[in-house]
Amino acid sequence: MPNIYSSKMYRKGFVRGSILCFALMACSYGYAASVPYSEATSIERVEFQQTVTGTVKNGATGEALSGVTIRVKGKDAAAQTDDAGNFSIAAENGDVLQVSFIGFTAQEFPVTSATANVVLTPDSESLDEVVVVGYGTQRRKEITSAVASVKEKDFNRGGMRNPMELVQGKVAGLNITRAQGSNPNSGTNIQLRGMASLKGTNSPLVVIDGIPGGSLDLIKQGDIESIDVLKDGSAAAIYGTRGNGGVILVTTKKGKAGKPQFEYLTYGQTEVVNRRPTMLDAAQFREKIVQGMNRPNLDLGATTDLYDELINKDNFSHFHNFIASGGGENSTYRASFNYEQAKGVAKENGRDQFGGRINFTQTGFNDKLTMSANIAANFNKANLLGGKKADDSENVPDFEQAVQRNPTAPIMNPDGTYYQTQEFNNYNPISRFAYRLDERNQQTFSGDARLKYQIIDELSVSAFGSYVRDNWNGRQYRSRLDWDQRPESNYQGTGYAYKRNELSWTKTFESTIDYNKTFNDNHTITGLLGYSYQYSTLEYFDMSNSGFTTDGFLDWNFGSGTAITNDKLPRPGLNSFKDDNTLVAFFGRVNYNYADKYFLTAILRREGSSRFGANNKWGNFPAVSAGWTITNEDFFTNKDVINDLKLRVGYGVTGNQGIPNYLSLITLGTGGVYPQDNVYYQTYGVNTNPNPDLKWEQKAETNIGLDFGLFNNRLTGAIDVYQRNTKDLLYQYNAQLPSYVQSSIWYNVGSVVNKGVEIQLTGTPIVKDDFTWQVDFTANYQKNKLTKLSSDIFQSNWLEFGGLPSPGNLGNAVRLEEGGEVGSFYGKRYAGLDEEGKWLFYKADGSTAPASEINNDDLTYIGNGIPKYQASLGNRFSYKGLDLTVFLRGKFKYDILNTADMFFGNQKWLPNNVLESAFGKHADLKDDPQYSDYYLENGSFVKIDNVTLGYNFNMKNDYLRNMYVYLTVRNLATFTKYSGIDPELQDTGFNGAIDSRGFYPRTQSWSLGLNIGF
Repeated sequence: MPNIYSSKMYRKGFVRGSILCFALMACSYGYAASVPYSEATSIERVEFQQTVTGTVKNGATGEALSGVTIRVKGKDAAAQTDDAGNFSIAAENGDVLQVSFIGFTAQEFPVTSATANVVLTPDSESLDEVVVVGYGTQRRKEITSAVASVKEKDFNRGGMRNPMELVQGKVAGLNITRAQGSNPNSGTNIQLRGMASLKGTNSPLVVIDGIPGGSLDLIKQGDIESIDVLKDGSAAAIYGTRGNGGVILVTTKKGKAGKPQFEYLTYGQTEVVNRRPTMLDAAQFREKIVQGMNRPNLDLGATTDLYDELINKDNFSHFHNFIASGGGENSTYRASFNYEQAKGVAKENGRDQFGGRINFTQTGFNDKLTMSANIAANFNKANLLGGKKADDSENVPDFEQAVQRNPTAPIMNPDGTYYQTQEFNNYNPISRFAYRLDERNQQTFSGDARLKYQIIDELSVSAFGSYVRDNWNGRQYRSRLDWDQRPESNYQGTGYAYKRNELSWTKTFESTIDYNKTFNDNHTITGLLGYSYQYSTLEYFDMSNSGFTTDGFLDWNFGSGTAITNDKLPRPGLNSFKDDNTLVAFFGRVNYNYADKYFLTAILRREGSSRFGANNKWGNFPAVSAGWTITNEDFFTNKDVINDLKLRVGYGVTGNQGIPNYLSLITLGTGGVYPQDNVYYQTYGVNTNPNPDLKWEQKAETNIGLDFGLFNNRLTGAIDVYQRNTKDLLYQYNAQLPSYVQSSIWYNVGSVVNKGVEIQLTGTPIVKDDFTWQVDFTANYQKNKLTKLSSDIFQSNWLEFGGLPSPGNLGNAVRLEEGGEVGSFYGKRYAGLDEEGKWLFYKADGSTAPASEINNDDLTYIGNGIPKYQASLGNRFSYKGLDLTVFLRGKFKYDILNTADMFFGNQKWLPNNVLESAFGKHADLKDDPQYSDYYLENGSFVKIDNVTLGYNFNMKNDYLRNMYVYLTVRNLATFTKYSGIDPELQDTGFNGAIDSRGFYPRTQSWSLGLNIGF
């Protein structure tokens, strides 16, 4: 009997099953009926039909509209406009075409010729656009909370490493930063309306097609319909314990009824370093140090540009997404398959990935039952060896070596081995590329299905289930020839290997009951009742071993490492771990609309989490918001100028449960060993102090907003003012010994206040027959303040962040204490240099003293690294088929700590290489590095962030529906007074705006893209 569980049989069955599944889902599902042959042929006769072609444009802006639906009234025929606004549909003379699009007044007109050009007028109320909110949608004019929506047509262009970059700068208050620039394996920092937690999650909850916590790896350019942001508590309260940081709702594209269509999206991208550090080159090093300081022993005989050696000149990246979609009256489908090869600007730094997404929807049972399903997968392989950063396992980042390594040191010895310098924190990164391996293989999968049954016109029920699984395998190997493995090291000239496997998965089930009813034409009530269950788990194991006397097996023969038996080698490692958590919730929402004038929304979510103590398992998260459309009042008569004016007021409570599991419980950990009968037994003991009162952080937020439209809606926008009060902040406090058995305990004590103002504007200054100019502007101001840190029982004077690197033991750069602002730098105040070039600093009494005489009482707050203001300005110019987008973005009023200048701009760093500034603006400095406001610089900047020139070809043939070609330049220019590499640093944490010594190069990227519809 064959072994049906063998890997070979399993793979074969999986492949066959996958092929069958994809084939079935790619079919065009439509209506079929049993009819006599003669009747069927009569239905197919088209001798009186013709093909009607035309374009659809926005009557307010003259811009072509894509995605507009055109139907033949009373028939099944339907079509949609392409990216250039073109359409074609089979219709007879006398037929009536129905043209409809969200946000525009629908039109009907008879067919009188083979061409039909349509101009749609924006809805007089402007706000019939549908916006996704939690567990449903609302018309824009009915929304009473702070909700921002960005559609695909407004996304940033170019090669984006993360889908959130598509809306970078597009939503006021949403801060999106890639601290590692274009590194294809780095993450994106996302924060909405500032910091809200000390130890919990500060990032927004991402919901993809209804899946809370969906994976961003599973959504690609070309697959996203819209990204909606629930900014305030009155909107985010529907997600309860995970809504403190706001909610980002990603909606992917679905299939649409009509003729089967194919699309192909692609771009190619290359990058160049737009600024490099100004360290001494070999000639300068010899002039200023070897000869100028009479240190001939530092001339190692070569001329090396290590920074240039680390740059990958062949960094061409490319992306492909092929899409098939279509369907009949009752069934639709959409399938996309993508491949991407992303190369970093650093050598040995890249990511290859492929995947796909399939959506299927079918309606039946007399149009009462609808089933929809999504399947998505992503498989990627990452090379992590190059482009190391400061918090990686390496002692020093690669690009820090490029600055500090002696430029006269060769890369290779004459005998073909790699040359190693012996100075502080030195290594040869090129040798590591030759003798090391660091890879990660990752597989991410998501599947979901939804059943919705329309009981009556006003009442429906639905059930939704999803499963998200993420698994990755990491492998590292260091050859016997690697410098760290050399014979005189602890590894005695043998190889080292490490492996890690990590698996996380989440299953979700949610059911809802929806009600929608209009009474007496003026009173509309919609209601939602729901239940949610989510279970998540994480497990991993890793192992390490050394003593490999051959590199022939790499990391594929762990048992051959002799460190298992040779106690003179570093001990092997073997670890495993698993934890889980459960969330259960009951929630409801009621919306009331009176005559499109007055709107009221109320939300309540009651949620229970396994992460919290026995006394606080459940919590309530209420919200209420109201809106008043002033322009719909009879007394408002100035509608020629002010077309829309709505006042919004909201208050909502959300929570934060983004902390490790089991902190409220007694957990066991390993201790020492004890001997018994010559056998050593492992001991176990209490690992944590239990806290049955542990509960979620709670944020109460008030938001006041004003939406407006002016001058026939040529200028629209919104202004929001908010205050967030977060209490019961979770933090790890010192515990008294005894009665506690461990030295720390998690407790709810602190509180923080966030205040801010946000502005969002869209205008069309010029609207001509063939030319339009659209302007989008966003801006926000924010201030974050810690108002409480200690209680009568648990106390902490302050918190410190941003530990500075060695040498010098310079301590932490950032301090946070009660009454202080988040991100404040705390240290010495520079008072000048003495005659010997030694530091002088101010003491508390105003006198000056050398560094050795400065004590803690002399330290003070010297700056802040969190931008107070952020703004963006987008301009889009359209002329016939040509469009030009120029997007600017900036951050203002904050400080940057330039640690590269602090260490490398100091001649004390010799005999390592130094920056030119050590012999320039810091030439008089003859003292060890010191942290003070001397190295704080103004970080404000404005970037020309994205410039895109595109052209829509007017295609009129049987093969192509549309073709759009574009050229995008990202990070074209930066205007700033900051002297470092780039002023845009991580500013979403407590140690923001500290520029590290080994900053990953920031690049200017050039992308050439093509979108084709077949």
